[in-house]
Amino acid sequence: MESTPSVVVVGGGLAGLVAARHLAGGGTDVTLLEREETVGGRVRTIERDGYRFDRGFQVLFTGYPAAKRELDLEALDLRRFAPGATIARPNHRSTLADPLRSPGALPATLFNRDVSLGDKLRVARLTLSLRGTDPDDLFEREDGDESDESIAEYLRRRGFSERFLENFVGPFYGGITLDRSLSTSSRVFEYTFRTLASGETVVPAAGMEAIPSQLADRAVGEGATIHTGVEVGSVGTDDSGVTVATDDGDYRADAVVVAADPPSARDLTGVAAIPTAGRACVTQYYSLPGRTELETGKRLLLNAVDDDGPNHVVPHSEVAPEYAPDDRTLVSATYLGEREERDDELADRTLEALRSWYPERAFDDLEVVHTARVPFAQFDQPPGFREGLPGPRDPEGSVYLAGDYTRWSSIQGAMESGRRAAGAVLEDLSG
Repeated sequence: MESTPSVVVVGGGLAGLVAARHLAGGGTDVTLLEREETVGGRVRTIERDGYRFDRGFQVLFTGYPAAKRELDLEALDLRRFAPGATIARPNHRSTLADPLRSPGALPATLFNRDVSLGDKLRVARLTLSLRGTDPDDLFEREDGDESDESIAEYLRRRGFSERFLENFVGPFYGGITLDRSLSTSSRVFEYTFRTLASGETVVPAAGMEAIPSQLADRAVGEGATIHTGVEVGSVGTDDSGVTVATDDGDYRADAVVVAADPPSARDLTGVAAIPTAGRACVTQYYSLPGRTELETGKRLLLNAVDDDGPNHVVPHSEVAPEYAPDDRTLVSATYLGEREERDDELADRTLEALRSWYPERAFDDLEVVHTARVPFAQFDQPPGFREGLPGPRDPEGSVYLAGDYTRWSSIQGAMESGRRAAGAVLEDLSG
């Protein structure tokens, strides 16, 4: 009687959890090792004093194919952002939304002077064009169909104005790609733009960590074993399998999926193509008394002025009341890059921005309650970035890679990479 193949998954982020679930469902004996005390990787939530603080500003796009496939969205008890955004500059705020999905915002959108009528029509045409595409084709198509370029070049070529890029796309995609300059690949723009047009932007009521928690439950339900608080020191291969050396002893397996963070994955596998140059951000959370309304209609508040202030402000407890105590309002401001300012200095910049956007208010009761500094939030994704990314089979021997760095930097990329790595392992073990 043949023994059941064994697989070790190193890393309990989204990619590792999805890989573990599919491997266990495929009939292997799976052990997942995570060095932190809880799973989640970069998707984590801190609960303190009645507040919920995600590790940086994070949201889930329900239009992601992997989200529909891997998650029970209804069980996550989702809270929804309104489509569009509020554009802010000194003494001025305006609303830009999709009138088909947010009819109540139609008048404000039509009379929005920050975006020209021509740009609004171009957005409508682009939405219709991308809605009819297969999302996977946006990355997988050959360069001969249309070469990759920066987001800025892509939009300019389609006739969008500089004012539209500066007032809306720069800060809005600064929140998605952490790149306000719009130098990121247009393939990332097309994929996320299509996803936004076909789905909703949400957070679980219990915080973003509810996503990896559900994935872990599903993996365990399929038969996987998860060990947390285990540090992996090395991965070695020989003719009889793979040895994973940890501070908890050695694990022997027929195959290993390395789903650790990029620097750790490179160290463990020796695959030089794993990207380790990343984009950083700082998200600072603030509390205000009562239910203080920012009057955004559950939309992001975008900083239209490219200055040293926050890229965007988020009305967290307006979208998800569970993120704050009943008698408080929780908002956050996200700064792009690794900011050198102290926490109190960043808070002063946020206060200055809010007072300029809301001249009728003082915001004297703004209180810093948490600061999340994320030195590696995404890897760089310039035009053509996918050509140099590693694949799941790139390591030597029976070692495989799973991580968004094998696809593209996103929740979609992470979960899809886990499924693909599991598929590669199952195919090779069955062969």
